[in-house]
Amino acid sequence: MFTGIIETTGRVSTIEADGTNLIFRIESTLASELKIDQSVSHNGICLTVTSVADGSYTVTAVDETLKKTNLGQIKPGDRVNLERCMPANGRFDGHIVQGHVDQTGTCINVQDMDGSWLFDFQYEADAAGNVTVEKGSICINGVSLTVFNSQPDQFRVTIIPYTYDHTTFGDLRVGDTVNLEFDIVGKYIKKMLGSYQ
Repeated sequence: MFTGIIETTGRVSTIEADGTNLIFRIESTLASELKIDQSVSHNGICLTVTSVADGSYTVTAVDETLKKTNLGQIKPGDRVNLERCMPANGRFDGHIVQGHVDQTGTCINVQDMDGSWLFDFQYEADAAGNVTVEKGSICINGVSLTVFNSQPDQFRVTIIPYTYDHTTFGDLRVGDTVNLEFDIVGKYIKKMLGSYQ
C-alpha cells in the first residue's frame, strides 16, 4: 500500500525490450536503500525491484501494465515519481493508494496562478466505478491530490510550488497522458450502490 506522498523522482536511464515486457533502469537517490523484490510506486504503478547497482535499479513492466498506463510512452531521460510502500508504523499523510492504475487521463489545461498551478484532466467516464467527488482524493501519476470542479468525465486539482518542483508536475504539459487511481472508498461505494439498482 502507498499514500501518494512522493519521496523523490527518478530518471529513466535505459529501456530494454524483453519479449512483450519492458525493463526500465531508474537512476535515483533511493537506489541505495532498495532491495530486490521490494515494491516501489513509479508514476503510481506498483513495480517490483529486480536488481540494484551503482545508484540505479531495474523494474519490469509487463504488456498488460504497458497497455493500461502511460509507461509505454516513457522515454530515456524522463523523470518518474517514486514512493516506497508505506511501513506499518508510518504516518498516513496522503490517502489509501494501491499502486493499481484504474485508467489513464489527459491533461487538458494548465493555468499558472502566480503562486500555484491549476491542472485540468479529462478521462473516459465508464461503469467501472471510476468517479471523483468534490474535495475527494485522486492519485495522479502517484501523487495524492484533492479534487475540485468534479464533473462526470473531468476534474481539476491545484498544485502548490513544493509539489510542482519535487514531482513530475513541473514537466507536465497539455495533451500529456497521466495515470489515474481513483479513491478506493468511492469505487467500493459506487459498486455497492450499483448492485441494488
